Amino acid sequence: MARRPRPASKDPSNRIVAQNRRARHDYDILDTFEAGLVLAGSEVKSLREGKAQLRDTYARVQDGEVWLYGMHIPPYAFASGFGAVDPDRRRKLLLHRRQIDELGQRASQQSLTLVPLSLYFKDGRAKVSLALARGRKLYDKRRAIAARDAELEARRASASRRRSL
Repeated sequence: MARRPRPASKDPSNRIVAQNRRARHDYDILDTFEAGLVLAGSEVKSLREGKAQLRDTYARVQDGEVWLYGMHIPPYAFASGFGAVDPDRRRKLLLHRRQIDELGQRASQQSLTLVPLSLYFKDGRAKVSLALARGRKLYDKRRAIAARDAELEARRASASRRRSL
């Protein structure tokens, strides 16, 4: 029997705007944090239309604040003059002080990277899922792909065995 697709969330305030799928391939995710995002009004309207790119985006801790670099939010079509902002500017992330301190220490001591995994709305506010990650080498990527394929084959075999019984 074919699976029915899951219905989309009826609440428009809780929806994913953009995902960084490449991050899970290129990095080993060690820990994740949810961070708020400081945006201009026209940027929020553009995000509500589902326009954002997280490719090649990263975060840094500088002077006790966390900044997001490389995220592209195209200008809102109806914003002109005052409402227009640079689409590639750095954006401040909102975290608790102890989280910022932990991120800064772990990233510098263990040579880890801060990578955004997804951008979404939660209760009407823009949020970023930020991951503390370690970069993978090419052979690590191949090993991860092989492990994922082996797990998929095992699931298929057990499912076919269940069906035959």
